[in-house]
Amino acid sequence: MREILPQLAAYLKEDRPLAYCRLVETRGSTPQKAGAAMLVFPDGSQAGTIGGGCVEAEVKRKALRIINDGIAEIVCFQLDSDYGWDDGLICGGRMQVLIDPIVGAQAKAYYETLGVRIAEGKDCQEAISLDLEKSGLPETACLLLDEHANVLQTLRLETANSALVEPDGHATQQLRAQLSTLKDRPRPQAAGGFAYLSVLKRCRLVIVGGGHVGKAVAAMAADMDFDTCVIDDRPEVVSAERFPRANQRLSGPMEDVLRNVEITPDTYCLIVTRGHNHDEQALYHLCQRGARYVGMIGSKRKIKLIYDDLLREGVPSEVLQGVHAPVGIDIGSQTVPEIAVSIMAELIAHRNLGGRVPGSASRQGRDGGRSVKGNSPDQDSTRQCTIDQVNS
Repeated sequence: MREILPQLAAYLKEDRPLAYCRLVETRGSTPQKAGAAMLVFPDGSQAGTIGGGCVEAEVKRKALRIINDGIAEIVCFQLDSDYGWDDGLICGGRMQVLIDPIVGAQAKAYYETLGVRIAEGKDCQEAISLDLEKSGLPETACLLLDEHANVLQTLRLETANSALVEPDGHATQQLRAQLSTLKDRPRPQAAGGFAYLSVLKRCRLVIVGGGHVGKAVAAMAADMDFDTCVIDDRPEVVSAERFPRANQRLSGPMEDVLRNVEITPDTYCLIVTRGHNHDEQALYHLCQRGARYVGMIGSKRKIKLIYDDLLREGVPSEVLQGVHAPVGIDIGSQTVPEIAVSIMAELIAHRNLGGRVPGSASRQGRDGGRSVKGNSPDQDSTRQCTIDQVNS
């Protein structure tokens, strides 16, 4: 959605016709999951994708008709032999797509409000009626809700239905009973005749260390819905040239910068500095600040030395137990790009799975005393030397 937002905003401002196509519900194996979006313009061009292939071509064909008709429609596709022989998309799943011509003041207000919420980094959730009998609202009716489940805007609701979405109305009560808390970053779902699509604010990722690994992680994080803040004591390392997509670049004495950097309960912190002392200093200043996640790169041996030092400094052992170290999912990574992929996989899993990280090296290292990533102590030490070199 975010990538097509500028074009949607431009068309709304100029009152130009278009269709906004959303994948609102999927079952089984599908090329894209609910939440994927695509704009279709009257000349047949598009922005975004809902999965490609025959389905997307058919959606576009229907969208061009619906732009002229001005009537929203939910279309269902069964991914069997009817859709897939030409491009291999015989997935066996089902896709429901809402094709929405943005026509009239109500539609414009709805999508403008949605666009503003996204642009301002605020959470919101859409409830889209798929079934009149189950939801109590006409099919294709949309409600835009804030993080407290308050209705911000409605679309395609007649006056006769307005009482249903009042604070004590039947539909509102039903919605609130089924809604997931947005702070838990719920996935799209369908229940009670509604499809629920969440628009979640981007997480903030503080990367301490602007070396090769930090640079590689920051480049990926920008495409994975993380806003990045990069910290290093070397100004030339955190330059705009090295980190063109970073939202914030901070340099100076590490202790001063770390003490003053903003940390919230939604902040992710990643420690990938060029050496043991900097890692320890960063962990000391970050591990007790209430961040959602703190991860540190390093060998099992180095991590134990740092933990021992911090325990002597008075850091509680339970705090250190909450640190993800060594950071990264075990994919046998060796090169800088592979290490960055391993780290980003852990960050994404933690964010999207409620803190659960399958394949995490730090969890493996704590279970049963197994060696981190399956390495012997000597191999682990050698790997850390390589990490320190690539981080410098």
